[in-house]
Amino acid sequence: MNRKGLLLVVSAPSGCGKGTILAEVCKRMSCQVSVSATTRSPRPGEIDGQHYYFVTKAEFEERIQNNQMLEYVEYCGNYYGTPKDKVEALRAQGVHVILEIEVQGAMQILKRCPDAVSIFIVPPSIETLRHRLEKRGTEDSATIEKRIAAAATEMQSAVHYQYVVMNDALENAVDDFCAIVRAETCKQRPNE
Repeated sequence: MNRKGLLLVVSAPSGCGKGTILAEVCKRMSCQVSVSATTRSPRPGEIDGQHYYFVTKAEFEERIQNNQMLEYVEYCGNYYGTPKDKVEALRAQGVHVILEIEVQGAMQILKRCPDAVSIFIVPPSIETLRHRLEKRGTEDSATIEKRIAAAATEMQSAVHYQYVVMNDALENAVDDFCAIVRAETCKQRPNE
């Protein structure tokens, strides 16, 4: 029996370790993080189809009109979104597709894709999150405080997700995430 791959919608505040968790999950399971499309220009070192699918504004708007985007947002004059055809092709092959996405896009996906599995990753505490952001050393204290305030607001959205994974220790968070995928894979699904 060749089962369709899951659609996993994953959100987390900045600094929660989402990218690290997902990289470990993909090493363990048949999962792939979806590549988004954007109308912004590539930055140095970015590769089309690996970092983003870089398209023109006209192409993106045509995809919107033709219902070819699972979700999209316009941010700072550019579109960002998830191409439906790429996700569905992977799922048809039995690959679990992970959408690493902000809350706004996640809510769009959950309305359009009732079979999506939603997971929100949280830090053990705001203080732990602050410490992780400071340890990265990539932002000044004012930016860190803005991220902390945004995280507190974003975490209120966790109630809209089916699962919450606490990233208290990487191994535990990866184990929990994989357990969710295994459980969801075993569920009886309509039309299968």
